[in-house]
Amino acid sequence: MRSVLLLAGLLVAGPVLANTAATTVAIGDLQYGTTATISGVVEQITDEDEFRLRDESGSVLVYVGPGIVPFNTGETITLSGIVDRDFGRLEVYAREAVRADGSRVAFSHQYE
Repeated sequence: MRSVLLLAGLLVAGPVLANTAATTVAIGDLQYGTTATISGVVEQITDEDEFRLRDESGSVLVYVGPGIVPFNTGETITLSGIVDRDFGRLEVYAREAVRADGSRVAFSHQYE
């Protein structure tokens, strides 16, 4: 009986936990090797698959994988990804982004 109640509790709590927003980190506080959620304004499209995101604490290069950057300069977004180094500077490998209107963009690249 306890197993049934536990399973029922998990089924009810699961969707609630999945929708809990991740804690947003300031770009200036990003740490190498972590998974982070950051928010900011697209400052510059630097290449077809990279752009620079800025908040009050600084800016960081964001890699979206194969494909074209789906954002415009000046657009406000929140994104999650893995913090890595590219030629000694921090870079975020984006996994998912959310636009100001709530629409989501998923990136399907392999992080290695």
